[in-house]
Amino acid sequence: MLNAEEWPIACKVNFGPTTELGEPVASAPAKVWREQLAQVADLGFKYIDPMDDWVPLADLDAGRFAQFRQVLTDTHLSVAAISIGRHSIVDVDRGRENLQTIHRTIDRAAELGASVVDLGFMQALTPAQRGALWFWLAEGHHDDPTLRPLAIERVRELADHAERRGIELSLEMYEDTFLGTPQDAVRFINDVDHPAVGLNPDIGNLVRLHRPMPSAREMYSQVLPYANYWHIKNYIRDEDPMTGSYMSAPAPLKYGVINYREIIRMAIRLGFRGAFMTEQYGGDWLGVGAENADYIRQVIRSA
Repeated sequence: MLNAEEWPIACKVNFGPTTELGEPVASAPAKVWREQLAQVADLGFKYIDPMDDWVPLADLDAGRFAQFRQVLTDTHLSVAAISIGRHSIVDVDRGRENLQTIHRTIDRAAELGASVVDLGFMQALTPAQRGALWFWLAEGHHDDPTLRPLAIERVRELADHAERRGIELSLEMYEDTFLGTPQDAVRFINDVDHPAVGLNPDIGNLVRLHRPMPSAREMYSQVLPYANYWHIKNYIRDEDPMTGSYMSAPAPLKYGVINYREIIRMAIRLGFRGAFMTEQYGGDWLGVGAENADYIRQVIRSA
């Protein structure tokens, strides 16, 4: 079993798709990547998750990808996993294109020594979501149940590719998709039935919603046995039964409504050995992420 110091805890690289000067990060000089990742390394991270909303690695040509690898070497960082956001493989208009993007990402992940490619069925933000303070406060995409067989078929195709490259897929839980509840997620994983596929038990995506929700502990207990990678985050959540109103906002792992000391210990007891990815919205996401990484290691030491 990994010890607390060895356990891979990745930083979600959340600088966004544009530089301070407004140019696309993907086409910016490599020194921009180096300056950004140096901040990550300076806070003690050894691993990153270069999610595609920062630099879409699948779309870099060979020369730019070589530059990216050199930046990793220069900053002494490794890639634990690569997450793909809002590129659903059953998107009616772009599903086939997204499928090919994830195939290329699998190859890039293997070349970088990552162990996981993370994907989900969330789709592009709606205009209402883009205009909200927090995008989860507005209604988003709902998966079409008739596309579920196609989703399973395409996940199996990707899983076969991942298995050949020696890595795994992790399917991210997200509201109103085929992985939108613990029951849906477990049923989907069991229907896929592939040894290279696990769950990303991102219960934080559900706890933040302004709708009735089971307790986080109840939800985690159902999905942790299937987990192989973990976007871990916490929220303040309040409910007023008299008015039916809800409130939620991002919080550090230690202070939100989810008791992660209990949940992480539960996960380890149930056999979780995957990487964590610290994910924080708002404020100094990097500074809070580093504090969250320290907290995770503290909990693992006593687990």
